[in-house]
Order: sequence, then C-alpha cells, then structure tokens
Amino acid sequence: MPSIVASVIFAIGIVGLFYLVRDDGPPMSKGLWIPAAWLLIIGSRPVSYWFGMTPTIDSPAGYLEGSPFDRALFAVLIIAAFAVVISRRNLVAPVLASNKLVLLFFLFCAVSILWSDFPFVALKRWTKSLGDLLMVLIIVTEPDPKGALKRLATRLAFLLFPLSILFTKYYPQIGRRLTNSWTMETVGVALQKNGLGEDCMVYGIIFLSMFWSVYRDREDPSRRRRLLAYGTIIGMIVWLLHSCNSLTSMSGLAMAAGVMWLARRPLRKPALVHLAVVAVVGISLIALFADPGGNLVEALGRDRTFSGRTLIWSLVLARQPNPWVGAGFESFWLGDRAQAIWDALPNLPITSAHSGYVEVYLNLGWVGIGLLALLLLLGYRRVIALVREAPPTGSLLLGLFLAALFESLTEAAFRMMSTAWIFLLLVIIGSSKVLVAEPSVGWEPSSLSSNGQFWPWAAEDLEHIDESEIRIS
Repeated sequence: MPSIVASVIFAIGIVGLFYLVRDDGPPMSKGLWIPAAWLLIIGSRPVSYWFGMTPTIDSPAGYLEGSPFDRALFAVLIIAAFAVVISRRNLVAPVLASNKLVLLFFLFCAVSILWSDFPFVALKRWTKSLGDLLMVLIIVTEPDPKGALKRLATRLAFLLFPLSILFTKYYPQIGRRLTNSWTMETVGVALQKNGLGEDCMVYGIIFLSMFWSVYRDREDPSRRRRLLAYGTIIGMIVWLLHSCNSLTSMSGLAMAAGVMWLARRPLRKPALVHLAVVAVVGISLIALFADPGGNLVEALGRDRTFSGRTLIWSLVLARQPNPWVGAGFESFWLGDRAQAIWDALPNLPITSAHSGYVEVYLNLGWVGIGLLALLLLLGYRRVIALVREAPPTGSLLLGLFLAALFESLTEAAFRMMSTAWIFLLLVIIGSSKVLVAEPSVGWEPSSLSSNGQFWPWAAEDLEHIDESEIRIS
C-alpha cells in the first residue's frame, strides 16, 4: 500500500476513534491541555526533532547543551502550568499539605545542586523536573481527576499508537532505527524501542482498566463503541510490544494486569493482593539478582547480561563520586565522568544507567535512595487502602504503581520527564486522602470514605460505600 494512502486511512481511523468516545464526559478544561502537551512530547520525541533542529550529540558536551528550542518550549509550558496551579491555590494547598514527603524529595534534589560539578545545568534540570509535579497538580485538582486522566489517556493514545504503527510500517525512516548491532528496531513515535515500550505499558494499563469498567457496565448505551475504541488501542499496544520486543514492558504489562484483575475481584482479600504484588516483584528481583545461571531471563529470550546492562551497572557504580549524596541532581552524566564512560563503551554512547534505582543512587546517593523508598512505601500504602475502598480506581493506580517499579528495573524510569515517573507521582499524590471539613471552592465532596475523608479519584465507586457510614469530620 502506498504510504500516502496509508496516511489517509490512518487519519480517518484516528478521527473514528475520537468519534467513538465523543461523549465521555465534560470536555477537557483549558488547564488540562498543558499536561496533555507535556505528556505528548515526553511520550514521543522532542519537538525540535520533528523539525530537524535537534543538535547532534556525539559527546557529553553536546548532551550538556541540549536544544534551545526545546528548552524554550518547556519553559513556556512550565510557566503556563504554574499560572494554572496558582489560580487553583485553594485546591493545591491541601494536596501539597498531604504530600510533604514528595516535597521533601524535590527539596533534597534542589539541595543536591550545591555539590554538582555543573550547578547551573543541574538547576535548569531541576526547574524542568518541577514541570512534572505541576502537571500532576493540574490533573488532581480537576473537578473529576479520574475523568481528567481518562480523557488525557484516550486523546494521547489515539495519537501515539496509530501513528507509531503508521510510521513503523509505511515510514520506516521515522518509525524504525538502526541499532549498534546493525539491526532495525521498532521505535514508532519514540526515540528508541524502550521508550515506545514504556508508553505501551503505561497506557496499556489505563486502557485495560477502562475496558474492564465499560465491559461490566451493561447499562451504558455507548458500551459497544467504547469497547471497540479501547479494544482497538489495546490491540495496537500488543502489536507494538511484539514488534519492538521490549521485554521489560511486556513482562510489566502482563504482571500488572494480573494483579489489577485480582484487585478488582468482588471477593478479593487484601492479603491476596499483597501476596500477588510480592510474587511479581519477587520474580523480577530473582531474575535480576538471584539467578546466576540466567535461566529465567534466557527463557524469555534475553541473555543473562540483560543486553549489556550488567556491564553498564558495574562500570557506572565504580565511578560514583559520593555514595551518600551522589553527584548532584541529574549531574552524573556530565563532564569528564560521562566522557570516561563513553570512552569505555565506544559503540554505546549512553546517557543513563538503564536502571531507575541505580540512576537515583548515582545522582542522589543513599540519601536519595532512602527518600525514594519512603515515597514508594507511602504510595503503596495509599494505593492498597484505595483498593479496599474503591477497587476499580485502586486497581488502576496499583497497576500504574507496579509499572513504574518494573520499568525502573532495566530503564531509568525514576527520572525527570519520564512517562513512568510522572504517572508514579500521579499515583502517590492522587491517592492521598484530603480531609473535608469545609471543602474549598471547586472541590466536590462527592466521594467520602467511611472515615469521612475525601477520595478525589473514587467518585464512580460510591456503590462500594455504605451510606450510613458516611460522615464529615
């Protein structure tokens, strides 16, 4: 099929997907378009790339400078997001008050700029990292946060995945990339296959959750067309995962889906959910660290070095400048240290440790790892509590939480402007409880748990709450 004909067909298909979900609640608020643009750029490629303005990065010095165009664009989005957050300060204040640990993590990242070898660069990157937090605050302060997430996911996925298939099959110069081993890999709209895999895993979890919810709602007059739209995207995600062969994303999506299904079951028990989480995380850790023969990994079609990752980990860990506080925020891959690693791996110019946990250790040391561990424990406790109160919403956030854990095993997912990191922040902040004594203007106290606290995500799950137990503290 000629590429121009395929383009027309895919364009019609994308319009058709939007038409199938045309009445999925109120339209997106003006503020919500800002995180939509932010996530669209992060989930694909820098805007400068599409216009042929991306600088050539053939040394760490090129990575240090970056693209002035992209820098200006992100600055505009951050300023716009900050203006929205300020306009919603009455809503943002209680959210931040219940997420002091998140603020502490960002504060330590800011303090770590003091010992960075490139403090000005670290400061610029920390400012960009605040953009992730601002986007999350916009989403959770929408009148219907879960509806906002649903609208964001559908609109982004209706662009990201059809275009990825179009580029892969009909524009290989865009949708495929020549690797260092002289093979072609599927990248779709992303820069490399693991970025595409991360998108597939995160959005796959959201669409599975929406598909299950719509499937169970037999009274929804738009049920069939929604199932068609969601099922089409799920099918595209499966095709892309198979095509790009991203093992981490495939395994993460499969295991997260299994835990989500268990968490949604009417007769679920918290102990079973805990056991399932421990099982899937344990299997992943055993494959990484407790399987010296590499049998588990090789059974999935990978070598025991995880495509050279174990070599990278040993190399970068040996160059950690300070095990307690690290090299400073986003500073490890700068200067002579990065050049030495590039020289040691002449055919593999890397800018990340290919592990979220290792990456945090390199930049923030054991203190950063400790704060990250506390964040993960806080997020898990909140999500499990929400699973008990509102299974559909809780299972979705649990799946996104697990996605970040899985992706960070072999990719630097706990990093600024990463899809998995943004959704992890969304899970931690969005699942927090906010006391509703006198709701601020804009909050709708439509979702109260039995102890009188507000679940901003669980409005559609009120059927799980006994009305006689609802009270306002």
